[in-house]
Amino acid sequence: MDKPRGQRPERKGGSGAPSRGFKGKGKPRPGGDRPNRDGRPRSSAARRDDREKREDTRPKFDYPLIPDEILAEDLHISVRAQLKTLSDENQEMVARHLLMVSMLIETDPELAHRHALAASKKAGRIAVVRETLGVTAYTTGDYALALRELLTHRRISGSNDQLPLIVDSERGLGRPVRAIEAASGIDRSKLEVGVRINLAIALSGARLDLGQTQQALQELEIKELSPNTVFEQSPLLFRSYAELLRELGRDEGDWDRWADMADKALAEVDGEVVDLIEELSIPERKPPRRPGGKPEGRPEGRPERRPGDAAR
Repeated sequence: MDKPRGQRPERKGGSGAPSRGFKGKGKPRPGGDRPNRDGRPRSSAARRDDREKREDTRPKFDYPLIPDEILAEDLHISVRAQLKTLSDENQEMVARHLLMVSMLIETDPELAHRHALAASKKAGRIAVVRETLGVTAYTTGDYALALRELLTHRRISGSNDQLPLIVDSERGLGRPVRAIEAASGIDRSKLEVGVRINLAIALSGARLDLGQTQQALQELEIKELSPNTVFEQSPLLFRSYAELLRELGRDEGDWDRWADMADKALAEVDGEVVDLIEELSIPERKPPRRPGGKPEGRPEGRPERRPGDAAR
């Protein structure tokens, strides 16, 4: 699917219901003596054989291998707590698959997606598992699956943390109007700063898809659009704003230069502060992961993606 324009940031029914034409006062036995097409009664053994044949024809899921050094206890405790409803064995395997996703999401998104699928096969009712699968689906460009999983995650958890990816997935499916509608009624002041910035970028892209360049610029004019304070998403926000100013024929400010300076500030290994204009505050940076082990100080056990990272 073509990349959208602009910057990219989970039945009821009763088996005992009377069959058609049933005249008795009670209910027939589930799956009772329903005849074959040739009129002969079907035995329970025949029905079981038919079911087994159908299952045999289904493709088997190829679970990706996990290195022995990847241990469930290395997953952040807040994520492990969500897996408590699973059996001990299942908890361990799902936790290890989620760890593999966090390690691979940047370098091998396809393999990370397979691990997310593996986790969902074992724990499809867990919110963080549905969220992880939605994120990896988005990263690999499967916007339909991403949208389904992220909406399910939001319904289960009540969280709007992945709203930017929901909006961008609608864009990826060629539905910019629905992308904008997905964020309607949301109190953006209650969103975390990073989510609010990413949402602004995603909505700006949706406006561009509709040819609404001026409205796209306005979507980016949030309080975080300031060179005085830098967040992880600031460079992308600054560059998006600069690009739209050029498209509108306006040359106001040094947003590209500020984006470069923000990148430099965020890359400072020792957290050294770099002034952009008069002051610059750097939020606490996430320490790097240890290869094959526990992410050092990672506050979440799941990956987070900025709109557009997958498409660029």
